[in-house]
Amino acid sequence: MFGNLMLLAMLGVKGAPNVAAARILREKTFEEIIVQDGEHSRQRIAVIPLRGIIAMGQPGDLGEDIVADFKRALDQARHDDTVRAVVISVDSPGGEITASDVLYNALRDFAKVKPAVVFFNSIGASGAYYTACGATKIMCNPTTFTGSIGVIISTLNYRDLFGKVGLEAVIFKSGKFKDMLNGAREMNEEERAYVQQLVMQSYERFLGIVATARGLDPAGLRDGVADGRILSGSDALDAKLVDSLGYIEDAYAAARDLGKAPGAQVIEYKRQIGFADLFSMFGQTRGPEIRINLFEGAARLEPGRAYLLPAIFAR
Repeated sequence: MFGNLMLLAMLGVKGAPNVAAARILREKTFEEIIVQDGEHSRQRIAVIPLRGIIAMGQPGDLGEDIVADFKRALDQARHDDTVRAVVISVDSPGGEITASDVLYNALRDFAKVKPAVVFFNSIGASGAYYTACGATKIMCNPTTFTGSIGVIISTLNYRDLFGKVGLEAVIFKSGKFKDMLNGAREMNEEERAYVQQLVMQSYERFLGIVATARGLDPAGLRDGVADGRILSGSDALDAKLVDSLGYIEDAYAAARDLGKAPGAQVIEYKRQIGFADLFSMFGQTRGPEIRINLFEGAARLEPGRAYLLPAIFAR
């Protein structure tokens, strides 16, 4: 809290000091926790977490927007001269296609400046794998679930249910495709073909990104592992979807090697708690409660959105 007050005071100064203070605030958006000590404190590897469903406005480990916070973390690492490389520690089944594409582009741009190693922990599939294609190197554990190269759009058909309860949807539309995902009626063949074309358009982009990043033949991918299947880390290595197997410590070592900083300290970015967070915590204080959620951690697919997500992690 004292640090935040000092930064606010600095931002209140006019002229050049105000610009300098703004730069400090931008570069130190996230707290830095030491994970491994190193021989040189001026050489560091930054660990950036990417956990949970990838979606615009979805909360993550670093804040209230997993996409924006990931980009801010990369920006902090990019502008910190002591950071020689980053490790992206991933535990994600994927998510929205556009959000995943934004993360991929941000990581690809960062990797042009400094090395970026992606490490998949328990799972790094679909949209998370899409994101990882922007990295310098991809690693995972032999037991990791990864792959799931595919796109899904879902909707619900509740026409028969409406008939049972005596409801009928009344639709006024400007064009024949405007309500093509309307669950109150059957989808016709022209609509099915159009939605399928949208899915395949996104799939071909995903496929092309994987083929380019991994140096693989698109046709071979299409006829092989890029059919939506989930692979173990060992199978992903055989399919050349990852570069090597190991543990997170091996990813640190790889980042040190790529960053030419063998004695680098390893730090991890953590969310900084500000005034707004403190007030929010106080406001949410309540008595004990018991919740049972059989679908904890699953993603709720919204009709009409395109996802890079294994079906077993969706509901």
